[in-house]
Amino acid sequence: MPSDIGIIDTMMGVRPLDGRENARPRSKVLPPPPQASGTSIGYMFHDELPAVGGPEGAELLLPEMDRYGIERAVLMHTTPEDPLSLATIEGHPDRFTGQFSVNPMLGYDALREIRFMVEHHPVTSLEHGAAFGTHPIPINDKRMYPIYATCIELDLPIFMYVGVPGPRVAFAPQYVGLLDEVCAYFPELKIVMRHGAEPWADLAVKLMLKWPNLYFSTSGFAPKYYPREIVEYANTRGAEKIIYSGYFPIGLPLSRTFAELPQVPFRDHVWPLFLRENARRVLNLP
Repeated sequence: MPSDIGIIDTMMGVRPLDGRENARPRSKVLPPPPQASGTSIGYMFHDELPAVGGPEGAELLLPEMDRYGIERAVLMHTTPEDPLSLATIEGHPDRFTGQFSVNPMLGYDALREIRFMVEHHPVTSLEHGAAFGTHPIPINDKRMYPIYATCIELDLPIFMYVGVPGPRVAFAPQYVGLLDEVCAYFPELKIVMRHGAEPWADLAVKLMLKWPNLYFSTSGFAPKYYPREIVEYANTRGAEKIIYSGYFPIGLPLSRTFAELPQVPFRDHVWPLFLRENARRVLNLP
C-alpha cells in the first residue's frame, strides 16, 4: 500500500453519534423520527472511538486525517439543521466537502433543498438511506426519480446504502437488485453503493460490470472484512469502480482501518485509484 497518495475518504462524520445511533437528519418540515432501539449499531463495533462530548468537527477530524495521510474527506449528513457540518467544511474548504442527506418525503421541496445546498454550500454529492427514517423509501421508489433526474442535471453522484443493514431494520428497501431498474432508467446517474451490499456482493459486481456509472465504496467494513468478490473485481476489471471509504468517528477508528489496509491484497495499480483517483473523478474534485 503506497503512503504518499493524498487519500480521499468518502465517509466521515463531524461527531460520534450519541449511543452510536444510525439517525438520518430530517427536514424541519417533518416531525423527528421516534428514537427506536432498533436503529442502534452499537452491538456491531467494539473498537475504541471518541467519546460523545469530546472534540467535534475539524478539531476531531483534522489531527486524525493528518496522521493517516487523508487529504480530503466527504462529510455525511451535511444539512442546514447541522451547522457544525457546514462550519467544518466552510472553515476548511481544501480538506472537506459536503454530502447532503436527501429526504424524498418532501416531494418537490426535496429538489429545492438539493439546489439550495449546491448553490450556497460546498456540497458535491447526495446520500440516501433507503431503509431508514420514519418512512423507508426503496431505492427504486418513484419518489426517488425526480431526485435522480436532478442529480444528472447537476452532475451530482448519489451514495446509496445497500445490502442487509447493521441496524435492526428491514433490508428490503435497499436490496441491491433494485439498482438495476434505476440504472436502466437513469444510465447517466452516478451511483456509489455504500455499506457492503452483503450478502449480495456478487450481484453488486455483476451490476457494476453491466452499468458504467455504478460504483462501490468500502464504508462500514474494517478492511479485513472487505467482500472477497469486491477485492477480486478491483484486481481484474473493476479497478476504476471501487472507492475507499472509512467510517470515522461513527463506527471504526482510523487506527484500525489503516492497520488492516496494507493486508488487503489489491494489486499495485489498484491502490492509487482506490484511495484517491476514483473518488476525485466521481465527485468532480480538483
